[in-house]
Amino acid sequence: MPLLRASGLVAGLGSSLVLTFGAPAAADTKPSAKDVAKARQQVKERVRELGQAEADLAKAQARKEALNTEAERLVEAYNGQLVQLEQARSAYEEAERRARRAAEHVDRLRGEVAARVAERYSGLRLAPTAAMLGGLSDMRGFLRRASLLAQVNEEHAASLQRLEAAQQVFDILREQAARAYSEQSRKAEEVRQARDAAQRAVEEQVEQTKQIEQEKAEISKRLEAARDRVDELKQARIKARKAARRTVLPARKGLTVPAWTERLGSGPGKKAAQWALKQLGKPYVWAAAGPSGFDCSGLTMRAWQRAGVSLDHWTGTQWTSGRHVPLNKLRTGDLIFYGRLSRNPGTIHHVGIYIGRGMMVHAPQTGDVVRISPIWRHDLVGATRPG
Repeated sequence: MPLLRASGLVAGLGSSLVLTFGAPAAADTKPSAKDVAKARQQVKERVRELGQAEADLAKAQARKEALNTEAERLVEAYNGQLVQLEQARSAYEEAERRARRAAEHVDRLRGEVAARVAERYSGLRLAPTAAMLGGLSDMRGFLRRASLLAQVNEEHAASLQRLEAAQQVFDILREQAARAYSEQSRKAEEVRQARDAAQRAVEEQVEQTKQIEQEKAEISKRLEAARDRVDELKQARIKARKAARRTVLPARKGLTVPAWTERLGSGPGKKAAQWALKQLGKPYVWAAAGPSGFDCSGLTMRAWQRAGVSLDHWTGTQWTSGRHVPLNKLRTGDLIFYGRLSRNPGTIHHVGIYIGRGMMVHAPQTGDVVRISPIWRHDLVGATRPG
């Protein structure tokens, strides 16, 4: 769906409104029928403009929601890539250490063999004249020692061959681990770029939605002014005021800790939920895990960290980090997941912390803050209990 061109809408609507509403006419004690008819026509025009603005706003909000869902999926995909990148880095470093130890072992054993060979051969020197004078028995002793030395050399040579073969295997594994780490780094960078592009698209859509909301508010004000000029349309004026109230800043619902949360129960889940409740009002920030802002899995990771349970900063592995519990058996602190179930953990893109009474604490999306919301959404897939 293409992004809305809010600036053109603002300019077009604004110019027509200025032409229609100039300086207000002087109030007449008894307005004529013509004046009333003219005022009613202005009301009709403002109603049409408001309807168009509301339709444009609905499209912009739907687009923003779709972009937020995709951006959240990419944020969690990036979190997952970071987890896998760390695993690849650890595997590479371990392969490097094992290859280095194997090389040191080969060098040490090679030195020992060389020293032993030098020592044994120093005792085997036999001059021709000594052999002639010593007789056959001395020659037999010499040959026996030489045979033992050859046997020892063969054993060390076999050991060296095995160690060198192991060294070659470790070198191959090290190269494979290095390639895997490099490939994982490339994937992580690609996902990061996709995440950043999605973030920019969401930010642009948020700004355009704000422009349309401001224009809708301006139209609503002008509509109210038009209705105020027609005493006969009191019900219409009441509707205009209700419409104006719908365009004010979002209510702070969900940012106050309910009194009933003082009785959340006990155990690690209570600790996690209580800590999450203290973060209400902090902004949603891409891939953040506090202290001043959070994304969804960053908030749940930090909350359960306070309860002594370590989780990855990724909905993909948080979904498998604990036993799954049915929704009618939820307890305080359980993690509630949203998205789509598949073999790919990246299709789960949102998570919140259950606090009871069908409510959760979560970091919803860009432009919003940590808040309390109902758990029931169309993309709810299940819950887990970390531990």
